[in-house]
Amino acid sequence: MAKQIKKQDNTIRKKSLFREYVEAALIAIFLALLIRTFVVQAFKIPSGSMEPTLLIGDHILVNKFIYGIKIPFTDHYILQIKKPKRGDVVVFKWPRNEEKDFIKRVIGIAGDKIEIKDDVLYLNDEKIMTKYIGIYKNKYINSLNRYLEFFGESKHYIVDEYSKHEHFGPVIVPENSIFVMGDNRDNSHDSRYWGFVALSKLKGKAMIIYWSWPNWKRFGRLIT
Repeated sequence: MAKQIKKQDNTIRKKSLFREYVEAALIAIFLALLIRTFVVQAFKIPSGSMEPTLLIGDHILVNKFIYGIKIPFTDHYILQIKKPKRGDVVVFKWPRNEEKDFIKRVIGIAGDKIEIKDDVLYLNDEKIMTKYIGIYKNKYINSLNRYLEFFGESKHYIVDEYSKHEHFGPVIVPENSIFVMGDNRDNSHDSRYWGFVALSKLKGKAMIIYWSWPNWKRFGRLIT
């Protein structure tokens, strides 16, 4: 009789332990989904349109909370905390195919006038200042001009081709929208080609590179 009771106790303990593991796994999955939905999400950079800021193969974390909280699986905000500002690097649903996510830099916000004259960017009729840094090369790009672009109080690097003399606009950014461009200016498919991005289509702001092999020196680099 004692052996039978001991056997039953062992069975109960095993079932209890199994239940604890299952509950812990379910809680972990729930928390992971909660964080991914509302707080942070990982993305991998598939193209060179944001070079030199982001390289092909960079793995980044995107803050999904910074602009507001949305109803899960919808584009409707429960709470809109703030709107993106010029210079932010943002992830959004591509207007032409919302199954795809794009990453670009915010160039204009609602009411801004955007124009490019002879390859020079103008914001509200004021020339965006740049400083030539030198030649930019990597295994995907042969040779481009590299500039430091001054955007209000912020600054970031861009690359541009020698021979391109682009003209665009002018256009006015409508309400609840942004105008975006890639930092690889002549090799980026962006608002110059398919128009504005609605604020409701934003997924978040790119914050940090958490993985970039073999470019290990990029680990932990903040995205500005």
